[in-house]
Amino acid sequence: MQAHPVFPSTGDQPQAEATPSRLIIDAPTRMFHWLFALSFVGAYLTADSENFRLLHVTLGYTMAGLLVFRVLYGLFGPRQARLGVLWRKLTGLPAWLRSVRTAPSLSAVNGRPAQNLLMALAVFALLAMVVPLTLSGYATYNDWGDFLGGDWLEEVHEFFGEAFLFVVLVHLALILLLSLLRRKNQAAPMFTGRAEGTGPSLVVNNRAWLATLLLLAVLAYGAWEWQNSPSGLVSAQALSSFTAAEDRDHDDD
Repeated sequence: MQAHPVFPSTGDQPQAEATPSRLIIDAPTRMFHWLFALSFVGAYLTADSENFRLLHVTLGYTMAGLLVFRVLYGLFGPRQARLGVLWRKLTGLPAWLRSVRTAPSLSAVNGRPAQNLLMALAVFALLAMVVPLTLSGYATYNDWGDFLGGDWLEEVHEFFGEAFLFVVLVHLALILLLSLLRRKNQAAPMFTGRAEGTGPSLVVNNRAWLATLLLLAVLAYGAWEWQNSPSGLVSAQALSSFTAAEDRDHDDD
């Protein structure tokens, strides 16, 4: 009997099986996350510049609008995107604290719930702080401090801006720490929406169309602010300074 080769005679090797994964974060949630993050970074970098003041204000209002979207999506959206999921994680804090008190030693304490709780607290703080951050910014931009006495509103706005940055850094540090502890990139699902592992996907409908609408809405708002501003979102002085700097660079070449 002639033996049949296991593999084709062409020498091709069997293809490695793709790592199984499942969809756990839908497109609108991921789009919100990155637009929210970019808006804060832009607003923070332009906070101390008069030339970029309107751009700073526009990005702040964008954060407020994105928060409204996230609340509505968290109330009426799909189950995996509901804010109730975040709330249930937060309500697990008392039970975990009781387990810490009754544990015979620190080594016996289950650290995984603490990791999830810290992450949930960071996310909740970032969402909650948008309200005082944007309200104080609105009041500062409209010079309400002149009627309420002093510059304390500006100081309040700066305080929440720095506090927001602190929580962002804590959030990033937690992602890095969890990635090291679990030996898995915890930030990857916010890029791809997928997590390695078997089992059913949490997301039934990716809703890419809604993510696209959210992006278009943000871009349309920025364009509207630009059109309705006499000098655009960036002052003419800032643009002329930037152009002059580019000209100097070309002259040096």
